[in-house]
Amino acid sequence: MSVPLYQAKAELFRTLGHPVRIRVLELLQSGPKPVRDLLAIIEVEASNLSQQLAVLRRAGMVTSYRDGPLVMYALSTPDVADLLAAGRRILGAVLTDRGALLEELRADGRDR
Repeated sequence: MSVPLYQAKAELFRTLGHPVRIRVLELLQSGPKPVRDLLAIIEVEASNLSQQLAVLRRAGMVTSYRDGPLVMYALSTPDVADLLAAGRRILGAVLTDRGALLEELRADGRDR
């Protein structure tokens, strides 16, 4: 028995419901990165990052592969970056009354 489309969509958006996962996806927009680089930038415990990467991998949003001794992560499809861009546009449209957050959103425009 298959899952209804609306339920699958809800699961996808639940996957995006964690700040570390969003940050990982943002960082991977510029291309594949090794776990060690993600750890250095995000500054969370290795076990926490590992858990979040596993959630993203199970959801099909990222892929992983070995490059010699490094475990690399990449977005599974450019559509993930498109989804993040859509989120940015939506936030820009609905946060017009929250000046500081809107300014941060605008300043962060290309720093993914």
